[in-house]
Amino acid sequence: MQISMYQASAVSFANVLSNLLVVLKKAEAHAVAKKIDLSVFVNARLAPDMFPLVRQVQIATDMSKGCVSRLAGLEPPKYEDNEQTFPEIYARLEKTIAHMHSFKPAQIDGSEDRKIELQQRTGTRTFKGMGYLLDYVYPNFYFHATTTYAILRHNGVDVGKGDFMGNPEGVRRS
Repeated sequence: MQISMYQASAVSFANVLSNLLVVLKKAEAHAVAKKIDLSVFVNARLAPDMFPLVRQVQIATDMSKGCVSRLAGLEPPKYEDNEQTFPEIYARLEKTIAHMHSFKPAQIDGSEDRKIELQQRTGTRTFKGMGYLLDYVYPNFYFHATTTYAILRHNGVDVGKGDFMGNPEGVRRS
């Protein structure tokens, strides 16, 4: 059976981002209950030389919206990267999830060999769609989504693997 690029990208990313939204809401409730300044979590890091939580979410959303857009042959939407509060982070996640849901399978399926060019500091990187998704976007996306979860867990938020994984049965399957 051939992989559905739509299922492997838009549906998968929407699921993880939806779970991340739930985890972040648990973090906000935890901070309120424990009377912790909410900015402590928003700016928390696992190590001094790592990005803070808010930047981890920004990168995860950038990777996912960029991926599905490029696989569909479209320019990704640009976000300001100016979130500083939980509600602003939620809004970014919700906007990205809505972006994932705005695609139809026919826009992305068959993009395995689509040429994807990324302008980076070191120059232009060229990928085929499948390699772009599996070898570039997946590792980046999951690293930043997992790091967001780990920052919160490290800071005492009562979340577990089930919160990160969510309910796969509830995933939208077009």
